[in-house]
Amino acid sequence: MSGRPVLELLLGDVVRLRRAHPCGSREWLVDRLGADIGLRCRGCGRHVLLERRLLESRLDSFVSRGDAALSAAVGPGSAVEA
Repeated sequence: MSGRPVLELLLGDVVRLRRAHPCGSREWLVDRLGADIGLRCRGCGRHVLLERRLLESRLDSFVSRGDAALSAAVGPGSAVEA
């Protein structure tokens, strides 16, 4: 296990990756969190899953941040007990 901290990602984050997608866009919307991160291309709408570690190495910057309340609502431990 490495000593570096885990990158905090939120649902709705828009991130810029180092290399462009074949459509030409470098911006991606985070739409799934977990061990694999779901990303949707802002240029063509293509959806991909990347391992968290791979995303961290390809991340260039955050364009905008998502909603922390939304991420917490769908995160672990958010299930409503009946």
